[in-house]
Amino acid sequence: MPISFERAFSIHDDALLLRGRRSSILAANIANADTPNYKARDIEFADMLRKAGEQQPDRIVLASTHRNHIAPQPGQLQPALMYRNPLHASLDGNTVDSHVEQTSFSENALMFQTSFTFLNRKVQGLMKALKGE
Repeated sequence: MPISFERAFSIHDDALLLRGRRSSILAANIANADTPNYKARDIEFADMLRKAGEQQPDRIVLASTHRNHIAPQPGQLQPALMYRNPLHASLDGNTVDSHVEQTSFSENALMFQTSFTFLNRKVQGLMKALKGE
């Protein structure tokens, strides 16, 4: 019986890709906390992960509105960036709240590590099954 890696890894491989992308978005927000008129961005992780699970094996498909648009490669996750609503208005137009961004970044890093641990355990289990242990 062949092993289906999509079934074996569940959604953890997609979660790692999305968590990595979200980390870079949140890091950009933190880095631009003092940049005038910078708008904080984020992705809706749960919605993106749900869409990734629904659209297997082609993953998320981007809408192409012009014939010259470059088609995404299969397996690429392209999260929809959304602007974050600030809790407090800023005089310089910056919407980054450092405390919110740092908390989101820490939570995302923890969830990344959790998904990585689950994925690692799945691989270890498959290795033991292949060795006959």
